[in-house]
Amino acid sequence: MGGSEVNTTGDGFLATFRSAVGALRCAAAIVEAVRETGIEIRAGVHTGEVEIMGNDVGGVTVHAAARITGLAGPSEIYASSVTVGLADGSGLAFETRGAQQVKGLSRPIEVYRLA
Repeated sequence: MGGSEVNTTGDGFLATFRSAVGALRCAAAIVEAVRETGIEIRAGVHTGEVEIMGNDVGGVTVHAAARITGLAGPSEIYASSVTVGLADGSGLAFETRGAQQVKGLSRPIEVYRLA
């Protein structure tokens, strides 16, 4: 799916992908795989520019992705409108969750749940 683990975040991890669709499909595969073991995770996918900092990445895009993840519930995958737009034509379906104001960002993020 073209992803690379960049860093761990305590009980989670940060990964980058070559495409928005690859990130969404990977998140869905992880949710399904761990659900079979009785574990539920949540995932957030956002697409944008990142700052390369050695072996890590940072910037507003990383911050937004973390905040989007925080909006998701157990076994849910939330994505930004940017990501959903890039996934158009992929066959993936989304349900709107509306504009969400999140800590650290000056304007709301339009988010969707991967159906």
